[in-house]
Amino acid sequence: MFLVTFTFLAVLASVAYYVYVTRFSNILKHSGKLGGPSAYPLIGNGLLFAGKTPAEFLQTVGRLVQQYGKCFRIWLGTQMLIVITEPKDIEVLLSSNKYIDKSIEYDFVRPWLGEGLLTSTGRKWHTHRKVITPTFHFKILEQFVEIFDQQSSTFVQVLKPHAQSGDTFDIFRPVTLCALDVICETAMGTKVNAQLNADSKYVQAVKDITNLVQIRLFNFLIRYEFFYRFSANRAKQLEALKVLHGYTDSVIKSRREELRQTANTGRDINENDIGIKKKMAFLDMLLQSTVDGRPLTDREIREEVDTFMFEGHDTTTSAISFLLQQLAKHPDIQQKVFDEVRNVVGDDRTRPVTLAMLNDMHYLDLVIKETLRLYPSVPMFGRRLMEDAEINGKVFPAGSNAIIMPFFLGRNPEFFPNPEKFDPERFNVETSAERTNPYQYVPFSAGPRNCIGQKFAVAEIKSLTSKLLRHYEILPPTGRHDETFIAELILRPEHGIYVRLQPRVY
Repeated sequence: MFLVTFTFLAVLASVAYYVYVTRFSNILKHSGKLGGPSAYPLIGNGLLFAGKTPAEFLQTVGRLVQQYGKCFRIWLGTQMLIVITEPKDIEVLLSSNKYIDKSIEYDFVRPWLGEGLLTSTGRKWHTHRKVITPTFHFKILEQFVEIFDQQSSTFVQVLKPHAQSGDTFDIFRPVTLCALDVICETAMGTKVNAQLNADSKYVQAVKDITNLVQIRLFNFLIRYEFFYRFSANRAKQLEALKVLHGYTDSVIKSRREELRQTANTGRDINENDIGIKKKMAFLDMLLQSTVDGRPLTDREIREEVDTFMFEGHDTTTSAISFLLQQLAKHPDIQQKVFDEVRNVVGDDRTRPVTLAMLNDMHYLDLVIKETLRLYPSVPMFGRRLMEDAEINGKVFPAGSNAIIMPFFLGRNPEFFPNPEKFDPERFNVETSAERTNPYQYVPFSAGPRNCIGQKFAVAEIKSLTSKLLRHYEILPPTGRHDETFIAELILRPEHGIYVRLQPRVY
């Protein structure tokens, strides 16, 4: 019996060794040349992150950047990540059409997003990117701005009790719900009224799925699909996906039926029953689009709508919340933003803003850029190397994952002098021209896979911020509130973003 057991274990060990060497020999050959912390077999650098909270994860990576420089490798189990904060390396990766495959971390959102624009690659990505790009034409954005303005008005009303009481509160949560309302209406043409009904099943499912992705990012064991299948989190994920996909599918089905019924009437599909033009949602444009001469399937449409939902509410929530926090900390900057808004929009607080008005808010542009330097909504993004890549004298081996870190790029004094100072003027034309490499600042990524919704996001941030400032002054919180971050796919405050409001008098 002992001999049989011993033989079985020996064979198992031999097979494991063979698989390990044949699969990882090339990665291992180049790993040592990249530098980085000492790693152990199978668990890699897992002990560096074991027991750490998500906030401590980012702090640990920061210490490694300080110790090992702008390009080094770490191992999470048997997965090698190359951490990059060197603009010259980032330029090669992001500007090339060769390196467009997303890193392994994006696999964790595939159950929700499928092969949407964020996660797809190859021909599917190229064709869908071409189809979706016109969605963000300025004429479409003008319609979206109306939705931004309406939902921002609801946001102002929701915050009214806080302004009346003057209490300290966490503004991150109401911003999240406002952004969710915006994205549901612009993406699907439906209203979930998240700001007024935060307990809806759909709102809760969005929260659940993002939390589950966060947990998986930092647990090196359930990063592996084999172990994840047996975890309790997978069952929770399936429940959330049932709600999310069910809702999107029902909206697609309903809208398709509307299209079918109007196909023989000769009426514009975007007119209502009395002939008034309806605002087009992202879904409407997808339903009318074709790829290689065929319409998109319901599954393809759901993937793109869900991708828009994911990318369009969490990222803007992060940017808006950190921006409001900085305005509270810097009343002089807040006053300059308010003066500009008042000059552009006027004194009528109920006057809807237009895209032209938002485009005239140039100083607010600088404030947004400075916010995203310190608090990039996407603190890290990755590429999976499908073949060996020689980049500035270094070899990034096939099978490794290159992780670009805008969070640390923006805080490097070599690129941004006095980096902890919140100074929007560093992005004026003269100062920006002095920057030696544009890839020192990539909050929206860059190159062929840059953020397709950048103009949408900036317009939404401007709309909500300008509406809030027309009604309230933003004040710093009472008491002490430490600033710590959770760096998942989106940058979040670990303990919320606390401010106070008071009615603005003018």
